[in-house]
Amino acid sequence: MDITIVDHPLAAARLTIMRDRRSDNSVFRAALRDLGAMLIYEAARDLDVERFDTETPVATATGTRLRKPPIIVPVIRAGLGMVDPALSMIPDAQVGFIGIARDEETHEPVPYLEALPEDMSDETVFIVDPMLATGGSLLHSLKLLCDRGAKDITAVCMVSAQPGVDALANSGYPVRLVTATVDPELNADAYIVPGLGDAGDRLYGPRNIHL
Repeated sequence: MDITIVDHPLAAARLTIMRDRRSDNSVFRAALRDLGAMLIYEAARDLDVERFDTETPVATATGTRLRKPPIIVPVIRAGLGMVDPALSMIPDAQVGFIGIARDEETHEPVPYLEALPEDMSDETVFIVDPMLATGGSLLHSLKLLCDRGAKDITAVCMVSAQPGVDALANSGYPVRLVTATVDPELNADAYIVPGLGDAGDRLYGPRNIHL
């Protein structure tokens, strides 16, 4: 599996703000927006493009545009925070949705929503989720995408844990990973260490619905 770690100083600075327990919801959201845009920028590096003539005020130049924008698929709920940064970089992208909650007792993913095209065999897919912990949610999402024929999938995760990266690499799914860091481990509650806590809670506030 191809893994790209975006270790740019500006990405590291935004990640530090997100890690800081003193960052409130608004500060966390702002840092996530910036880092999300940086990761999407890197994930899009090898997208197919087409060339065309464009008229400047002075002469004719060669223009560039994406041949076919990817479909952005956030894993709800935390992944919603990465949609706007993705669309700021690729405004003509379509958006699908996968909803997965976390069972706080078993730490297993609990799917509750999918809104995806039936046939994704000719699509490039960017699946976005701030956290890759055990890999359970992402593996479930990859199965949904592959069942619809997707073959070109990039997972964009801000913080990845080594166990989740290993699970992804051993899954056999056609996926590459773009991330800002790979943290070494998970704690007993399956949170990434050192991580940044619960990304959904830090974006939107604590949940009051228990599955």
